[in-house]
Amino acid sequence: MFQVFKKTNIDFVGKRYFSFALSALMLAFGIASLVFISQGKANLGIDFAGGAAIQLRSEKPIQIEEARAALEEAGVKGAELQEVVAQNKLLVRLKQDIVQKNVVEQVQEALNKKFPENQFTVESSTEIGPTVGQKLQKDALLAIAIAMIGIIIYIAFRFEFRFGVTATLATFHDVLTVLGIFFVLNKEITLLIVTALLTIAGYSLNDKVVVFDRIRENLRLQKRESFDQIINRSINEVLSRTFITGVTTFLVLLAIFFLGGEVIHDFALAMMFGLVIGTYSSWFIASPLLLLWEKRARVLKRASSQS
Repeated sequence: MFQVFKKTNIDFVGKRYFSFALSALMLAFGIASLVFISQGKANLGIDFAGGAAIQLRSEKPIQIEEARAALEEAGVKGAELQEVVAQNKLLVRLKQDIVQKNVVEQVQEALNKKFPENQFTVESSTEIGPTVGQKLQKDALLAIAIAMIGIIIYIAFRFEFRFGVTATLATFHDVLTVLGIFFVLNKEITLLIVTALLTIAGYSLNDKVVVFDRIRENLRLQKRESFDQIINRSINEVLSRTFITGVTTFLVLLAIFFLGGEVIHDFALAMMFGLVIGTYSSWFIASPLLLLWEKRARVLKRASSQS
């Protein structure tokens, strides 16, 4: 098998305090983003905040800035415009607080009036009320919570309970960190981003299972080594495999990011962040957490035997 790294001996668990400090900082942004999202103060898409999405097709290509100016002149303010150049399509999105009555007709009329030589037709339109948006928001959080519980049950069934808990904590870390990055970058939180977060959880979990599987195997074979040494040995043994998997997946996401179009641009960006953070947490967070669990269990066992 092709290997990038051969016989490495990196002390991953020895760097756990630095990685824990770095992750605590990233988690702070993630938790803050959750608070702001629950209060409706984050940059929520119309999926969650409510609003309207209108897709139009024009006969000829159009400059997006000219279309935005035409809508502003017609009194349709605050619209977010997205262009699909190859198909002469224009996506107009309006959030709930700026949606007006008959907004679909207003948008079409404004564009046709401004560009009489380039008529627009409405291909589709979607309007989501604030109640539906709030329900979608709750459903999305519920979906993430159910996914996390499922991870604990799956890992606990396949390995041990301590593996399940540490893998879940590390996966939570990955999801919250990506959410925090999107919040800091003021990226719009949509259902597509929630889909990306759930996909990240699945990928991250698979990465951790690979490492944990090797740790479990070495716990049976290397009984003379300490728990620290077994964890470091296990990560180093799968280092080349996880690195190659990560790099090849990242290259695919990079192609989607640049060539996949505007619609899945943020999805690909979230996945790239998730891939890097998930790999980092498999090496520097999940396994060191397992070490802390083991040390804590030994302390409690020793205290129990002395009492």
